[in-house]
Amino acid sequence: MALSYDTITFLSDYGLDDEFVGIVHSVVRSIAPGIEIVDLTHNIRPYDVRAGGLALARSAAYLCPGVVVAVVDPGVGSDRRAVAVEVGEGSSVLVGPDNGLLAPAVALCGGADRAVALENEAYQLEAPGATFAGRDVFAPAAAHLANGVPLEELGPQIEPSSLLPGLLPVSEHKDGALVAEVLWVDGFGNAQLNVDAEDLDLLTGGTQDDLSEADPLRLIVGDGSHTAKRSATYAGVGAGQVGLVIDSYGLASVVVDQRSAATALGLHPGAEVRLESFGDDEQEGVAPPLSSPVELRSRPAGGDR
Repeated sequence: MALSYDTITFLSDYGLDDEFVGIVHSVVRSIAPGIEIVDLTHNIRPYDVRAGGLALARSAAYLCPGVVVAVVDPGVGSDRRAVAVEVGEGSSVLVGPDNGLLAPAVALCGGADRAVALENEAYQLEAPGATFAGRDVFAPAAAHLANGVPLEELGPQIEPSSLLPGLLPVSEHKDGALVAEVLWVDGFGNAQLNVDAEDLDLLTGGTQDDLSEADPLRLIVGDGSHTAKRSATYAGVGAGQVGLVIDSYGLASVVVDQRSAATALGLHPGAEVRLESFGDDEQEGVAPPLSSPVELRSRPAGGDR
């Protein structure tokens, strides 16, 4: 049978130490041998539904059409629904638990066209226990969809509006400051905020297209205060300085060039970050760097150490 979809994209919190990811791959390939599987990430923090939903949302615009399997499922085996959600007029189907994990990506894809609850056991594996839905429910559903099984065969249709929404924080203006939250810390230690370029424009006076007029901001994390410079690039921040860069997803990231901003400033997902303009009577210079550069000089010939 010709494939309806030739790609399955797979995200989970399984990690790579155990056999879980490999088993899901093998189940998919045993049902749909010609399928291509793209591993988006399996290093979502265990049980962190919000982090998984954000990773899907960040990736949604760049995923090739096909089936997306997402498994961050602290409620596995409970009465939470297993669902498949069609988006983009059938160009893709998202498969996973109905716990808010899929919701941000579904929204970015223009909303759900159709959704079903995965209840037809003919398209599931017999399970000795209820703790591995990725193997027994989600992987078979994805593979059968790839093989051309109609969505409605997998279970009863449900109202898309009944799907559990994802809860994402919104930045707010409070007491003269923009109160933001760290959404994500990447592998380099850059801390993405729920703040976009327009939010920064209002505070700094510059624009993303012309940062020459942008004023530095006071960045407050806990009891610490830092001067943050807007920059178009990481390298433009300056050695040891704190910067705000619009990242590849269009959101502001707190960065330190070639260092982990998360480590230097004590940032983590969920941490509060306050951004303030400097007052007219305050020094708007650049704060001392987090570390001083090492300067190498030649030792004079014959001189003392």
